[in-house]
Amino acid sequence: MRSLMTERPEKAKIPRRLAAIFAADIAGYSALMGADEADTVRSLKEHQAVVLPMIKEHGGRIIDTAGDGILAEFGSVVSAAECAVAIQRTMAERNADVEEARRMRFRIGINQGDVVFDDSRVYGDGVNVAARLENLAEPGGICISRKVYEDISGKMQLAFVDLGEQQLKNIAQPVRVYRVSGEQLVAARTTAKPALALPDKPSIAVLPFTNLSGDPEQEYFADGMVEDIITGLSRFRWLFVIARNSSFTYKGRAVDVKQVGRELGVRYLLEGSVRKSANRVRIAGQLIDAASGTHLWADRFEGTIEDVFELQDQVTARVVWAIAPRLQQAEIERARRKPTESLDAYDLYLRGLANVHKWTREGNEEALRLFYQAVERDPDFSAAYAAAASCFARRKTFGWVIDREQEAAETRTLARRAVQLGKDDANVLGFSGYALAFAAGDLDDSAALLDQALLINPNLAWGWGASGWVKVWLGEPDQAVERFAHAMRLNPIDPGIFGMQQGTAYAHFFADRYDEAITWAKMALRELPDSHSGLRIAAASCALAGRDEEAKRLMARLLEIDPALVISKFVQNLRGPYRQPEHAAKFTDALRKAGLPE
Repeated sequence: MRSLMTERPEKAKIPRRLAAIFAADIAGYSALMGADEADTVRSLKEHQAVVLPMIKEHGGRIIDTAGDGILAEFGSVVSAAECAVAIQRTMAERNADVEEARRMRFRIGINQGDVVFDDSRVYGDGVNVAARLENLAEPGGICISRKVYEDISGKMQLAFVDLGEQQLKNIAQPVRVYRVSGEQLVAARTTAKPALALPDKPSIAVLPFTNLSGDPEQEYFADGMVEDIITGLSRFRWLFVIARNSSFTYKGRAVDVKQVGRELGVRYLLEGSVRKSANRVRIAGQLIDAASGTHLWADRFEGTIEDVFELQDQVTARVVWAIAPRLQQAEIERARRKPTESLDAYDLYLRGLANVHKWTREGNEEALRLFYQAVERDPDFSAAYAAAASCFARRKTFGWVIDREQEAAETRTLARRAVQLGKDDANVLGFSGYALAFAAGDLDDSAALLDQALLINPNLAWGWGASGWVKVWLGEPDQAVERFAHAMRLNPIDPGIFGMQQGTAYAHFFADRYDEAITWAKMALRELPDSHSGLRIAAASCALAGRDEEAKRLMARLLEIDPALVISKFVQNLRGPYRQPEHAAKFTDALRKAGLPE
């Protein structure tokens, strides 16, 4: 990069003003040029065509674009910082599909200082410090001076790392430097999605409620309240309700309701808090129009712990009334449910769900133990039976099976008992149906139960995803693609969205659409790079698409993760109860072609 720093002019009476100076360049640009000059120049121009307009959109003025560098000035440090974050997020997204060796990453420095202007040029230590901060930044990172840090603190949802006093080259006084947390930028990348179009019916997301009990151990109780309210709202077929996993990505974060509305593609947001003390429960809620930020309704509900289900119903009903005042009372009554007469059983059930969401072997075992205890307290608690059955499906998913035949039999027992007791509960039917398919191989019963669950609750996002997998195993790939797509719209920022992306890849693979399968598999691998399932379907798809070298690279990575994997082991533990034997054979042959040893 040609230096953006210049000598101070000799003229005395040249205008000065306070400005935020933004300096950026491409890390390792010389090496990129040495590897492929034509490709690097072309890529730089493509990136600049996207990035330079962003500076103007944020109120900046571009001063110079020397080589791979950018120098700009802003009247506001907040605008400069917002622009820098937006550029790094955009570059991260653009780099996602580019090989590591060809990725272009900006380093950005921001300083606020007194600078000298001469026509269109800018000079002074204010500029020089920004350029030095840029050199300190990591590829894809942002460094700022103390002056910038003091002005933007509290005005932006960013985390910073204090790098202390730094002696910068050719700068007389040390400068205190702060780096925008790389983890913060990575987290932002995963949630900074394009605005989703609003559905053609009223849409709502229930954000995690704040636990005001003063006891962190009660967090599971607040989370359980939210899950039950989501379930209650989901029963209204005319509502579009965002799934729990997407809503809970905002847990513990200060949120901008308008941004959340755009990211989730919903009109309404429900926020709230739960306070549980001794035998009393207090639930507070407020309904917000996400487009305008207007508060439409707020209320507080109090009662004894024995009234907890009634309190949940009151919150659900009041939200529904606020959204659609003319809704028939009969529909509200349909949303009322009391899962168990035993509050002890319900408490054990909530604790089990909290352990499920840890996604660990230990958490799954603890959840199973708690669900068994719940049905001991209440032998008619259908949801607990279904949740226990799903624990066995999770064992198979993650390779934690101890006794395959015994666990398949136990899954059938639990699932069929759950269905017998909870014929009208979509969650019970969905959990039971998926467990029957995956852990017990009962595809026909599974498909029927999942269809019934989705008829009862069209907002059951994970149910659409589970149904997608069952359609893959049944040999109905086009229907599978449709169901995965609907699941992802209902749950657009689910941390586990890679499962739906992998499922879509499998569906395209079995439909002989290998390029589409590769695209979706790579999307899943960006979310979870070491996914065993993602690497398998990516390697198999590349092998049958004639992309032999890429297939072998993916297989090499898979064997790094699982060195003991061989064809015979894969066949023995083949994931998925495929109805058509030729599908299992096709998958196996493709992995063999990709380089999986016998």
